[in-house]
Amino acid sequence: MKTKILILIALFTLGASMLNAQISNEVKAVEQVLKDYKKGLESLKITGLSDLFTTDSQIFESGGVEGTFVHYLEHHLGPELGQFKSFKFSDYKVETKLDLPYAFTTETYIYTIVLPEGDRTIKKSGVATSILKKENGEWKIMMTHTSSRNAK
Repeated sequence: MKTKILILIALFTLGASMLNAQISNEVKAVEQVLKDYKKGLESLKITGLSDLFTTDSQIFESGGVEGTFVHYLEHHLGPELGQFKSFKFSDYKVETKLDLPYAFTTETYIYTIVLPEGDRTIKKSGVATSILKKENGEWKIMMTHTSSRNAK
């Protein structure tokens, strides 16, 4: 009887550690999507960014409804990035909560934009909340809301 109980305890422990490893891998995969998006913005290139989003994504920025990511990219973000000399993130932190097949994230950061005219610099503290969904084995951003204020 003691042997059976010990075997059951060992199986539960093994199962729990395997589940924790799977959750850890999912969190890393979610956060990699966010890092890839951030890296794309910093490169000032829009190539491949739409692959990180669901086709029916929703983008909200500082109180405005921007539509899908493709619309946002074509009418707002893309033209903006084309006018920047540089765009860099610092003090980046992310918190991720999983509820498969969804992930909920909160990012905080400081971003610094340098404009070409006289090297004018804009520095803001930002926050982004996002919902990602795992589709066909890949995490995609389905909704994101960003806002910012002048950095202190």
